[in-house]
Amino acid sequence: MAEQMGADTKLIDPAELSTAMANIAERSQRIVTDFLTRQASDPNFGSPDPLNIGNAFLEMTAKLMSDPAKLVEAHLNLWQDYMSLWQNTARRIMGEETQPVARPDDGDRRFKDEMWQENEIFDFIKQSYLLSARWMQGVVKNVEGLDDHTAKKVDFYTRQFVDAMAPSNFVLTNPEVLRATVESRGENLLKGLNNLLEDLERGKGNLSIKMTDYDAFKVGENIAVTPGKVVYQTDLMQLIQYNPTTEQAFDKPLLVVPPWINKYYILDLRPKNSFIKWAVDQGHTVFVISWVNPDEKLANKDFSDYMRDGPLAAMDAIEKATGSKQVDMIGYCLGGTLSVCTLAYLAAKKEERVASLTLFTTMTDFKEPGELGVFIDEEQLAALEGRMAQTGYLDGRDMAGTFNMMRANDLIWSFVVNNYLLGKDPFPFDLLYWNSDSTRMPAAMHSFYLRKMYQENKLIEPGGIELDGVKIELGSIKTPIYMLSTREDHIAPWQSTYALTQHVSGPVKFVLSASGHIAGVVNPPAANKYCYWVNAKKPKNPEVWMAGASEEAGSWWTDWQKWVEKFAGKMVPARAPGAGKLKVLEEGPGSYVKIRAV
Repeated sequence: MAEQMGADTKLIDPAELSTAMANIAERSQRIVTDFLTRQASDPNFGSPDPLNIGNAFLEMTAKLMSDPAKLVEAHLNLWQDYMSLWQNTARRIMGEETQPVARPDDGDRRFKDEMWQENEIFDFIKQSYLLSARWMQGVVKNVEGLDDHTAKKVDFYTRQFVDAMAPSNFVLTNPEVLRATVESRGENLLKGLNNLLEDLERGKGNLSIKMTDYDAFKVGENIAVTPGKVVYQTDLMQLIQYNPTTEQAFDKPLLVVPPWINKYYILDLRPKNSFIKWAVDQGHTVFVISWVNPDEKLANKDFSDYMRDGPLAAMDAIEKATGSKQVDMIGYCLGGTLSVCTLAYLAAKKEERVASLTLFTTMTDFKEPGELGVFIDEEQLAALEGRMAQTGYLDGRDMAGTFNMMRANDLIWSFVVNNYLLGKDPFPFDLLYWNSDSTRMPAAMHSFYLRKMYQENKLIEPGGIELDGVKIELGSIKTPIYMLSTREDHIAPWQSTYALTQHVSGPVKFVLSASGHIAGVVNPPAANKYCYWVNAKKPKNPEVWMAGASEEAGSWWTDWQKWVEKFAGKMVPARAPGAGKLKVLEEGPGSYVKIRAV
């Protein structure tokens, strides 16, 4: 690599370096002092294991040691693989062609630099890591006698450790970082250290990794820009009505209920991929709930409050604005769970206010919640409730950290390498700006949601959940439902979302989109990307459904439009915000969406 250094390579000025290091030392001391002061008031401060990871690994180790023969066999297999790797590396050094003993998975971008393949030493480092990682994960996954929750927790945190130990995450074992260090004479590492301190300062001692250029986006200016007005609001939400773009519109308005774990504008990032704009252009009178970013004053708001002051209040407001008593409703993720609960509540009250329901990636049966289930047990819930009792809410950064861990290589370690080791600024990306625009969860609501649904799975039990004094039952729902799930969803696994088809009484069309929780939903027809699967039958087993499904090219949006038109009513003159009995309160996207958690 020294040959790559030009004669004019700039050296770091000693005076500048001294000033920079003094500044770094002062900032570091301040960050640590502030962090320790704040943590002293945290009810979990000093707790050695608030996530209860140690007990899970202790139990795994005990089970593993009870079968020493199996452990010896695993070690022998690893030793044989290493011997093959040593032999192959020696043959490569001698100029022979060899086949890798271990290859990265397709799409593993950690080893994209050509030096990982072309240089024998880095190729050896890469393959030895892959062998060790797969051996370690294989050993813990095959331990017998663990209960399902403990086994999943051990597997999840083993993967976190394995991902953290990747050679790409360290200066001396990442060829791209070494090359940048030589070429810049270490300026990349100095810039990276400054980036790290900025992230610690922004997170007030907690690492808040910068994933995009936060100054490149502004809500209401270059994202969330579909024209609309706020026409109604409660303590928990603002209701946005969008300006029509067609002369005629369907009689029944479209009400979108997004999750309040994130902000609604994932459906309105840019005009070219905005589902909201597209729906308006299809002739829908679109209303969207924009949830507030709650603080300690809303600590006691519970799930019933979100139903009453959310979709129920929105339907009342929409009736005043348009004269229509019924709506077509869309619920996304947690907003979909709330929408299902709302329909069951209305069914118990014998009120028919929803003509059709569309669900995006929505869990209702939490028996198999995927990797999120790793974070749900009594010890962790008690620790979480202890933190929420102090603040009145769950900090949005906690939720963001949980979701990021589920895709650690993409959402944590790639930025560690880019920002801290290479000293680069992250690329401006609207989706990652939205992802970082976190929201808080009121303590009462979040505790109810995690315990009654994730931990106890009460929603699928008739009368298992009571909202606003009414025991609800999913079997009472007869409203037609269009269910959209995504094949690579790590938040709401499609096999689990599918379970709702067996619990409701009305007709259900289940559609499976390619890609994941976001990209599989935000998939406009013009992009001509991905595909989706359909199957008119509803067998109990989701894999049987998939085996009989047919693949359709392009976006599911057009398929949904054909379906929802059957329930949207006749065409009427388009309705503008403020033209009915509701007056405009403020311009869209409103003020609630602009409240940032940090």
